[in-house]
This record gives sequence, C-alpha cells and structure tokens, in this order.
Amino acid sequence: MSRRTRSTTAALSKLTEPVTKKGTPGPRAAKIAAAPQSPPIRLFDTAVAWETWLVANSQDLAGVWLQIAKKAASKPTVTYDQALDAALCYGWIDGQRKTHDAEHFLQRFTPRRKNSMWSKRNVDKVAVLIQEGRMRASGQAEIDAAKADGRWERAYAGASNIQVPADFQAALLKNSSAKSFFEALNKTQRYPFLWRIETTRRPETRRRRIDEYVTLLADHKPL
Repeated sequence: MSRRTRSTTAALSKLTEPVTKKGTPGPRAAKIAAAPQSPPIRLFDTAVAWETWLVANSQDLAGVWLQIAKKAASKPTVTYDQALDAALCYGWIDGQRKTHDAEHFLQRFTPRRKNSMWSKRNVDKVAVLIQEGRMRASGQAEIDAAKADGRWERAYAGASNIQVPADFQAALLKNSSAKSFFEALNKTQRYPFLWRIETTRRPETRRRRIDEYVTLLADHKPL
C-alpha cells in the first residue's frame, strides 16, 4: 500500500462509523440518527390559524415552538390561553417556555406523551372545551386513556393552589430544621417538592421520596 493510500484510508476511518456484523450502523451512528430535530418556530396571527395548522400537522409532527406576542407587542398573535385550548382539543400539551425577542416569547407544544400526568387546570379546561363542542377525537382519546388508567383522578394542582400533603406535613413536623426551611421557601420553590410527591404512584416510592426531601430540607437545600 502506498503512502498516499494509507493516508487516505486513515482519513476516511475518522469520518466513518464501524458497522456491526449484520451490516447495521454502530452505536455512534445510531445515536446520531436518533437525535431529535429541533421543532420549527411558527407564528400565527389568530387562534383559527393555529387550529388550522393543528388539523394538518398534529398527527405527524413531534412538536412546534409557537412565537407568541407579549402584552405590549405592536402586533398581536394567538395568545397562550388560546393556543393551549386548541392544543388540548387535538391531544397536544404545552411545555417549555423561553425568551425570543423584545416582543415575543416561545412556547413549546407537543403531542401528549404516553402516561403523562394531567394538571387539574387542564382537567377543568377540557370540561369547558367538551361543553363547547370543540373537543376532537385525538384529544378525547387522551382523556379516555387518562380516565382508564387512573391519571385523571390523580390530576395535580398548580403552584398557586397546591396543598402540602398530610404525610409530608407529618414528616416535616418531626424535623424542625426541615420544617423551618420549607416554610421559608416561596411558592415557586416549594412546588417541585409537592408536585413530585403528589404525582408519585407507588406508596413505598412516595414514602422514600418524602424521607429524602426531609433530609434535603434539613440541610437547607432546595430542589
């Protein structure tokens, strides 16, 4: 083999992924192929335009970033509440929010994942949407699945009205340091503790989680 051939072969080996015995890509190539693409950013002037997009795309796409106008923006768009109502009708749900520019923020919407928990806010919302005749088959399917497996009854409260569970309160009463630190937290800081406890299904996991949180709080550490 000539020096040029050896050099070319070495260079190519750095750019290619080994293949398994059956001819399938190795783990590195598979990981790259499986990497999710970033959802597109879309702006809709009206709620009707957003719902029209959902009709065409909600069964095929993995998500979208909605560019939503802030209250003081010079040009209005579909609002967050309007977008969420329409999303629920088609089995989608809101997710992460992030900044975008001076007049807009980005709100992510995706199809609801299997076994994802429901919030009490959205349980109340879909009741109104059903009454108004807006619910679609894909949205109703998510509701039916949640009712069938118990997630509907376990819907969790939002940060503004979630209560401290009795078993967590009892554990805090046994540890004055943890209790004092927890009570000094604001609603936003308390919410991760309460949400994770309330959405835990298995009793033994719930008890273990409460013990872990009391220890964490006693050390004056938030989640």
